[in-house]
Amino acid sequence: MRHPITGQEFSSPVPPGTGWPEDPAAPDTPVAHDALDVERLAGAALSSEIDARSSVCRACPRLVTWRETVALEKRAAFAEQPYWGRPIASLGDDEPRLLVVGLAPAAHGANRTGRMFTGDRSGDWIHAALYRAGFSTQPESVHAGDGLVLHGARIMAPVRCAPPANRPTPEERHTCAPWFDRELQLIAPSLQGILVLGGFGWQAMLAAARRVGWHVPRPTPRFTHGAETELGTPHGPVRLVGCYHVSQQNTFTGRLTEAMLDAALARAAGLGEQR
Repeated sequence: MRHPITGQEFSSPVPPGTGWPEDPAAPDTPVAHDALDVERLAGAALSSEIDARSSVCRACPRLVTWRETVALEKRAAFAEQPYWGRPIASLGDDEPRLLVVGLAPAAHGANRTGRMFTGDRSGDWIHAALYRAGFSTQPESVHAGDGLVLHGARIMAPVRCAPPANRPTPEERHTCAPWFDRELQLIAPSLQGILVLGGFGWQAMLAAARRVGWHVPRPTPRFTHGAETELGTPHGPVRLVGCYHVSQQNTFTGRLTEAMLDAALARAAGLGEQR
């Protein structure tokens, strides 16, 4: 089947290093097969190595089976498209001042397109907001290879494979954590603010901050929309702001509006403040 942007033919799931746009991996990228492998390969890896190695990870059997089954069976609307069907690398600037933390890839969004928050309604919302705030070159993220570039912002997820029913298990979250933790260490010097989408991401972000040695206030800050606290990093304080997730459950019902999302993003990024 042909890629909707390039027209190149791919099988589903997509083998690494075969020409898929923005694929960070090569055919010889080392593959993690269990939690110990993830810890070893994340270790002291550079950002590009994290992107590549995490995008071929096979450490969680349930997630591997699910993401690849979805890639083969497909949704009817995308039946003529190849599906990425692999873990999703983080997206954006390697030296961001703003970090956006989600949950996990969507089965027919990022798991199809190969890019974080791309190809579904949730992605439409967050990328449009990043564009309005000046962090993105375009308001839509349709598919890998469509020209989108983030400047000063990065999107990361605590779990990098699409999980059944959008619910990764505690063991899967634990196994995936070293990829996330290592990225936090790498981006910390430039980081000024973090926007967390949803309660799961909030809990995962605070847990990761503690694992990498950042200061987290006590008692543990609770998630609500607009919740705000400050994390202490070796490079200075970082503002943490909570926002309802950009899921259709929230956006279709009006629980989350564009104005609410824009305000939370601006607060996390410190827009309008003198730096």
